[in-house]
Amino acid sequence: MSTTVSPLAPKSYPEMPEIRGVQFATAAAGIKYKGRTDVLLATVAEGTAIAGVFTRSKCSSAPVDWCKDRTGGGKARALLVNSGNANAFTGKKGKAAVELSAQIVSTALDCSEAEIFLASTGVIGEPLAAEKFSSVVDDLKAGQGSAGWLDAARAIMTTDTYPKVATASAEIDGVGVTINGIAKGAGMIAPDMATMLSFIFTDAPVAADVLQALLSGEVDGSFNAVTVDSDTSTSDTVLLFATGAAAADGIEPVTALDDPRVAVLRAALGDVMIDLAHQIVRDGEGARKFVEIRVEGAESDPSAKKIALSVANSPLVKTAIAGEDANWGRVVMAVGKAGEPADRDRLAIWFGDVRVAVEGERDAAYSEDAASAVMKEEDIVIRIDLGLGTGQASVWTCDLTKEYVAINGDYRS
Repeated sequence: MSTTVSPLAPKSYPEMPEIRGVQFATAAAGIKYKGRTDVLLATVAEGTAIAGVFTRSKCSSAPVDWCKDRTGGGKARALLVNSGNANAFTGKKGKAAVELSAQIVSTALDCSEAEIFLASTGVIGEPLAAEKFSSVVDDLKAGQGSAGWLDAARAIMTTDTYPKVATASAEIDGVGVTINGIAKGAGMIAPDMATMLSFIFTDAPVAADVLQALLSGEVDGSFNAVTVDSDTSTSDTVLLFATGAAAADGIEPVTALDDPRVAVLRAALGDVMIDLAHQIVRDGEGARKFVEIRVEGAESDPSAKKIALSVANSPLVKTAIAGEDANWGRVVMAVGKAGEPADRDRLAIWFGDVRVAVEGERDAAYSEDAASAVMKEEDIVIRIDLGLGTGQASVWTCDLTKEYVAINGDYRS
């Protein structure tokens, strides 16, 4: 956790409404960090539905494996998260650590271990001293409250420079429901579901299978459309909890995906997920620029996304952005190497509103001064038109600076 806040950080935080059936507490267990909270315990009401999406890394962490094995049960009572140690690549010790963690929490809360969900973030390859949770679990249980969203987000930070929270509301059957989310992530960020830790909660009554479909459906346009450094973490986890408390106000449970009320929930959930995804990019390690790569005119949407990612993940493109250099040739390079259909002589590229290249060559009206002015902005859009079809996609990334190298060179120190 850095003491210097990213220049791209939000200027203020939203007021986070309470969500009935959700409570938080944080503690300092000394997992790695000194003088700060590093453990979050969230408890949810009995009967809360859960859905999850996880990293596709073949070296996934022990907590990811634990959660994958239990989300199918569809019910949750608690979430325990620690920062400072990822409990990844820790072999049998990692499995024993998650088992002990779940046992400690389930004993304290008098609930089934199958309804305890776990997440860890931090250094890979170091055994997690799960017994440290025993020293703080009673305080975590006693300290549960419904308003600690920012505190919860701070407790799960690693190289993040600010806590990430988002909220949205929706109306179902004339009754208001709320969706709140927190996230962490600044480095080792690349789309492969998910690309960080994020925990989202709602009081809407939604069946677990519908909840899973909603979460999975909103992934590609949010958490799977951001990249900081092209590296997918071993620990990436997104969990969505629905307490169903709003049913007390007269909302009939949403039990089918073809229920017309699903569209309202989907829109609100998408807003929260995109907000959190953007905040992660804005907190990219060492970032000074927030960049949207917008591709259109591709043969298909998947093709457009692959091209956008090729540009967004290019170190040459990202360092040019860091140097405020309108080097559109590097964008051409990244489009060409993507392995997707492209025609050099139909390609057009814009930096902001300035068209820099068209029909296979530099735009005749190109102005270096105008393009350079765009590159000096904090928020930059690079638009690419392939001129081949109707496929389109947007990906969000950041620049690659000397600070990124410094942060990651010292990470384990």
